[in-house]
Amino acid sequence: MKKMTRQDDLAFYRGKRVLLTGHTGFKGIWLSKLLLGAGAHLTGFSLASPTVDGARLFEKLKLADSMRSIEGDVRDLASLRAAFREASPEVVVHLAAQPLVRESYRTPVETYAVNVMGTAHVLECVRESDTVRSFLNVTTDKVYENKEWEWGYREDERLMGFDPYSNSKSCSELVTASYRQSFFADGGVRISTARAGNVIGGGDFSPERIVPDCIRAASEGRAVVLRNPASTRPYQHVLEPLSAYLRIAHAQACDASLAGSYNVGPADSDCVTTGDLAELFCRAWGEGASWRAEEECAAPHEAGFLKLDSSRIKARLGWQPRWHIEEAIEHTVDWAKAWRAGEDVGDVMEAQIAAYFEEAEA
Repeated sequence: MKKMTRQDDLAFYRGKRVLLTGHTGFKGIWLSKLLLGAGAHLTGFSLASPTVDGARLFEKLKLADSMRSIEGDVRDLASLRAAFREASPEVVVHLAAQPLVRESYRTPVETYAVNVMGTAHVLECVRESDTVRSFLNVTTDKVYENKEWEWGYREDERLMGFDPYSNSKSCSELVTASYRQSFFADGGVRISTARAGNVIGGGDFSPERIVPDCIRAASEGRAVVLRNPASTRPYQHVLEPLSAYLRIAHAQACDASLAGSYNVGPADSDCVTTGDLAELFCRAWGEGASWRAEEECAAPHEAGFLKLDSSRIKARLGWQPRWHIEEAIEHTVDWAKAWRAGEDVGDVMEAQIAAYFEEAEA
C-alpha cells in the first residue's frame, strides 16, 4: 500500500455512508465537521446534545442540516438496529460513551451499561449488517493496568482499568476482540480499536476535566483549582486523535491486515503535568489568569502517571501527531474566547481544521 496522507484519508470518505455514534458530544461534533467537510453521507446516533450556557453546540452549528441526526441511546438495541437499517453504513465509528472518570464513581452501573453493553449492541448491529466494511471502536488510554511506570504502554499490555470508567473501557476492548474473533475472522468486516490520550480543544464543556475547568475559572475571573498538579497525562488537541481515527478506518478498509488495536498519543515531550498544562493555559489566556493547588479530602483514585507508546500506528499506518501542547492550548483558548464573545465558533473550527490538514501536508 502506498503511503497515506491526511488528504488521502479525507478523500476516502467522499461519498461513503458513515454511521457515527456519539455525534453530539465533544469529539463527535468535531468528527462530524470533518466527515461532512470530506463529503461523507453521515448518519449520527446519539443522546441529545447537552445544553451549555443556554445553547446546544450541535444545534448552534446547524450540523443536522447536512446530515441525518438520530436521537437515541446505545443501550436501546432496537433503536440502534433501526438506525443501522436507515443508514446502511459502510463505515461505523463508535464514540458514544459515559466518558468521565469521576462520574463513573457516582454511577458505575450506568457507566458499565453504556460503555460495555452499548459497545456490544453496536457490534451486534455490525454483525447483522450486510453493508459495513470498516468498524472502529474508540476507547481510552486508561484501559491498561496502570503500574505508574515512566515508559509508555504498548497495545499488548494487560487491560485492567482501575476505576469504573477505565475498567468499562477495558471491557469494551474485550467485547470488541471477542466479536472480531468470533464473527469477523474472515476479514469481511475489518475491526479496530483506538486508545487515545487526554484530548483537549474547543467545545469540551465537560465537568471535572482540567481544560474546561480552566476555561470556566478564567472566564469568571477565578483562579484555576487543581486537585493533582503533579499528575502526568498525554494531552493532545482533538484533531490529533480524530485524524488517527480517519486513518485507521480508511487503512483497514483497504487492507484487512491493518486491523487491530492502536494507541493514539502525542510526542513524549507533550506528556506534561497538570500543573504545567495549567501554566500554559494561563499564559495563553492572559487577563491575569492563575492557578493554585488544593488537596481534595477523600478524593477517588486517579492515576498519577500515564503515557502511551504510539509506535504501532506510526510504523504501520504512517500517522504522526502534528501540534505540540502549546499549539493545542492556543487553539483551545482561541475557540473558547470566540464562544465567550458570541462569535461563530463554526468558522473557528473550520479554520483550525484547514490549518491542521494543510500544515500536515507541508
